[in-house]
Amino acid sequence: AHRTGILKNLNPTTGSNKSNLVMAKVQTDFALNLGQDDSNLAIHFNARFEALGDVKQIVCNSRSNGQWGAEVRPSIFPFQEGAEIKVRKNVKIKVKIDGQEISFPNRLGLNSAQYFSVDGDISILSFKKEIIH
Repeated sequence: AHRTGILKNLNPTTGSNKSNLVMAKVQTDFALNLGQDDSNLAIHFNARFEALGDVKQIVCNSRSNGQWGAEVRPSIFPFQEGAEIKVRKNVKIKVKIDGQEISFPNRLGLNSAQYFSVDGDISILSFKKEIIH
């Protein structure tokens, strides 16, 4: 996979009512990373259409001080080429794909992502920070 893009030093926000929202369009295998930096990721979301020995498998994980946590492999794979996804990170991390939702715990307890990177064939439609009412 190739690194599509990295955003660093995003304006940090504080408080549990802050959220990061990423909207993207999927083409094939990709990974999204949100966190403090490359060594501290609140979520590594990897959709594998056919990669690393997996076929139609989502792999979620977190990374703390460069060490990966335990992988979570949801039983659903709601992706198809051209699907749009939303990733929202606040107290819990939620990924919505065509109306289906995957939740992942915010293991690092980060209130806001300062680092965002994308690997693979995916187009970012928007990235924003918002206040949840």
